Amino acid sequence: MTQHIVAVDDDESVRSLIEDYLTEQGFTVTAAQNGAEMHAAMSVHKVALVLLDVKLPNEDGFSLAREIRSKSNVPIIMLTGQNHEVDRVLGLELGADDYLTKPFSPRELLARIKAVLRRYEVGSTKAAADAEARDRRAGDVPPRRDEFRTYKFSGWELSTGTRRLLSPAGVRVELTNGEFAMLVTFLKSPMRVLSRDQLLESSRLHDDIYDRSIDVQILRLRRKIETDPNEPKLVKTERGAGYIFNSEVTF
Repeated sequence: MTQHIVAVDDDESVRSLIEDYLTEQGFTVTAAQNGAEMHAAMSVHKVALVLLDVKLPNEDGFSLAREIRSKSNVPIIMLTGQNHEVDRVLGLELGADDYLTKPFSPRELLARIKAVLRRYEVGSTKAAADAEARDRRAGDVPPRRDEFRTYKFSGWELSTGTRRLLSPAGVRVELTNGEFAMLVTFLKSPMRVLSRDQLLESSRLHDDIYDRSIDVQILRLRRKIETDPNEPKLVKTERGAGYIFNSEVTF
């Protein structure tokens, strides 16, 4: 089954270029010129990734990204004709997974898409784990040891098999794939300073994303697990060095 990509851009030439090239590379592509067409495509297709132009007539690509992320963890790559840092940070903070400035080469676009999809493969483990759990309850599949791990820290609990994060109050907290990968990276190396380069590599973020995007990912993770994100106790900044996960971790 081919992976389905929705490409949203008001420029017909850009849509055609993307659709033709990605189709040649084995993807199924739906070209959309606005948010309405994008939502229509996403309502009837299982979409693997969305390419989203920032500047659309009478619409804001950032707002569309926010709408997508409020309902789904589908990967998003933002496309823009500008190269302003504030736009890049805003897009990433809203939940975009990568950012590509126009004009871009089809080969670079393909490389970015493949890199993002590779990172999101971790999400497939949840469906597999849920299906296996149902089979186990039915007595069809024997337990499998050491396949997944449950981390416990400061009253929190994260199961990597189901990607279920429970707060100390027992409330489930949803994580994006980027937040999940970042948290697992910290839980594997608690009480140890990790540089931005180490975090980029260990959490499998795209190598071409500048290291400020790590700060954005950290900000988003803090909003999920810190009592006061402005005064973090778990994910602490080590100035000039990186970040440290300041909690004992057991599993």
